[in-house]
Amino acid sequence: MDRKAFSFLFVGLIVGALLSASAFIGFLRAERASASAEGGRNTILKLGHSLDQAHPVHAAMEFMAKRVDELSSGAVKIQVFPNGQLGSEPECIEQCQRGALAMVKTSAGAMEGFVPDMAVFGLPYLFRDEDHYWNVLNGPLGQELLAAGDPIGVHGLCYYDSGSRSFYTVGKPIQTPADVKELKLRVMSSKTARDLIITLGGGPTPIPWGELYTALQQSMVNGAENNPPSFLTSRHYEVAKYFTLNEHTRIPDVIIFSTKIWENLPEQSRKWVQQAADESVVFQRKLWKEKTEEALVTVEKAGVTIYRPEKQPFINATASMYNGLEGRMAELVRRIREVK
Repeated sequence: MDRKAFSFLFVGLIVGALLSASAFIGFLRAERASASAEGGRNTILKLGHSLDQAHPVHAAMEFMAKRVDELSSGAVKIQVFPNGQLGSEPECIEQCQRGALAMVKTSAGAMEGFVPDMAVFGLPYLFRDEDHYWNVLNGPLGQELLAAGDPIGVHGLCYYDSGSRSFYTVGKPIQTPADVKELKLRVMSSKTARDLIITLGGGPTPIPWGELYTALQQSMVNGAENNPPSFLTSRHYEVAKYFTLNEHTRIPDVIIFSTKIWENLPEQSRKWVQQAADESVVFQRKLWKEKTEEALVTVEKAGVTIYRPEKQPFINATASMYNGLEGRMAELVRRIREVK
């Protein structure tokens, strides 16, 4: 083949390749346009959390994922990643802020490092009873606190019941506030949680949830505090044989959504997600009550001694945490107490 013929052949091959690439790109664009026209069938939202798959809160998130799939006819899907697969609660919240993760289930306690108003939930014995608690969460103030994360990049969707937090220990039980003195107790990443233990004379020790079983087993801490379903599903009852239902705080779980991703979703998709979240709350609250009762029965059968102490001594021992509150926090406490 002479040089001229070779040149024509080479040019022809290049042109053919370019035409093929152009056709392929056009095909991809058509596919994307088709997906968009059909309501965003390729929208996949990842949801990270730190709980076990047996936990009732995980079941609520799976319910939400199922409902959003049904409402959107498959256009929007939520993939739930349990057991801290995507990181700890603070790490997932940071990913959510950046838009690297669409959704996170987190404790309001862990949120206080990002949204200071959430610290109010960590104050002891703030709510008179369960009805007062839910009247606050479902009322104007509760919705205001859900929206408080918008300026820092996280949009609150809903609250989940997380019950009351109580102490569980290895070695010896906590029956009075004096029993907390000098104990090393695991707390979540929350200044208010640390302050509560310090007020009672104990040593607060922040440890990631996934590492707590080993920490209890190896006596790195003497105990922790959480709700009955979490005590059961984490298997901490295998090590900590004393559970004291002093119920010092009611800290809700929160489902948050990356503001960056939320604002880029079509309006209809946002409606589907919010509706699925709202429906999952109804499902979760009913399931929570059932699982709380089951958890107490199960751990007691497994050899855990359950104590139900008088709460007034604990209320008195932690009352000083309200001394000196001012500004926004004092206002939030006042407004919560005024809710009927």
